[in-house]
Amino acid sequence: MYGGAVTFSPVGRMHFNEISENQIAMSEEHDDRLQVEAAQRDPSRFADLYEQNFYRVYAYVVRRVADRHQAKDLTADVFREALAGIQKFEWRGVPFAAWLLGIASRLVAGYWKSSGREAGNPTLAPDAAVPSDIERSAMLFQLVERLPAAQQRVIEARFVERKSIREIAVELDRSEGAVKQLQLRAIDNLRVAMEADG
Repeated sequence: MYGGAVTFSPVGRMHFNEISENQIAMSEEHDDRLQVEAAQRDPSRFADLYEQNFYRVYAYVVRRVADRHQAKDLTADVFREALAGIQKFEWRGVPFAAWLLGIASRLVAGYWKSSGREAGNPTLAPDAAVPSDIERSAMLFQLVERLPAAQQRVIEARFVERKSIREIAVELDRSEGAVKQLQLRAIDNLRVAMEADG
């Protein structure tokens, strides 16, 4: 009808992908916002936010504390404090997870401060996380959630739960080589996505 071939340029496809990624990010922010507003109206709805954000907060805390039992206690404290303060939460252009990680950062700093006092050595405290680190961690966890289910599970088991390749292979009923391959693909996908987001 139009008398010519239709061609699509790579630039057009890149623009479409950028729009799709932006739409996904906006949709996730909208969903996040709806969940927070629901929890503000009815605190029992906070459970959805807890389930959605538990692993990212726990991973953040366990990396800084290195004691799983203490990390679990501090993670519970983060969510307890978040639930108590959910009415005060306001949207300021950052994900809800960043607010949770801010609480976690403060509690971890307090933990190290009190640990240093108890041991008589206040120099044990690590540097508190800066907001850009918190935002980067939140972005990384959002990217992990976009991975295919098997890759996501391997990353969570390996880096959050600190399981060995063998333990993950048994859990997933796969060979150790298959788990290593899933881990490599997941890390490569995350690297590409992080570079794309700048």
